[in-house]
Amino acid sequence: MTDLQSPGTEPADGSRLDDRVVRALTQFPGRVAFNGLRRTLGVHPESLARALRRLERYGVVERTSEGYRLVAEDAKPSRSGRKVPEGPRPVAEVQLAPGTRPGEVLRQMAGRWFGSLRWVGLDDRSQEPRLVWSLRNGPGRISLEVREDVLRVAVEEPQDRRDPRSEEAAYELLAHALERLRSPDHREGPGQVAYLAPLPPPSTGEN
Repeated sequence: MTDLQSPGTEPADGSRLDDRVVRALTQFPGRVAFNGLRRTLGVHPESLARALRRLERYGVVERTSEGYRLVAEDAKPSRSGRKVPEGPRPVAEVQLAPGTRPGEVLRQMAGRWFGSLRWVGLDDRSQEPRLVWSLRNGPGRISLEVREDVLRVAVEEPQDRRDPRSEEAAYELLAHALERLRSPDHREGPGQVAYLAPLPPPSTGEN
């Protein structure tokens, strides 16, 4: 049974889709683009737009220039049919040289698609924002952030649904970011260099 509707239709009880929207935003407590929500939920754009308008009227969801976010502290999903991805698993990092302008690079990458990566939204829970993409036809998310002059890519996916394409997509995303960092527009002086540092696999706790 699916909530996918034909154009201009939705379940008689619209709250079913409203609950699914709230669940999706609970799993991603940042700002999610409309198309990111549509791909996650697999619903028709008109049905999703109506659900979001209802939730905005109820004060549960807020629309911002970067997407939608959950604003009601007590808004909890009534039921869950999806496994929540694990926390970000670092894949690779780049130490930025003095004079680079990573904020401008992140601004240019936000909202864009790269190969198999589809834009999801902005996770701004931490002091430094994370840009998040989803893997086409995959269960995981790929994130990009800058923290303490280090550019990092990470993967979020259910532990029982690890997809080898996720790490490949993370390196692909990092390559796009590095390409922009090499542009003179993102450096304050000549001769600035950044280096790639793949991270070791996470420890399993075994000796």
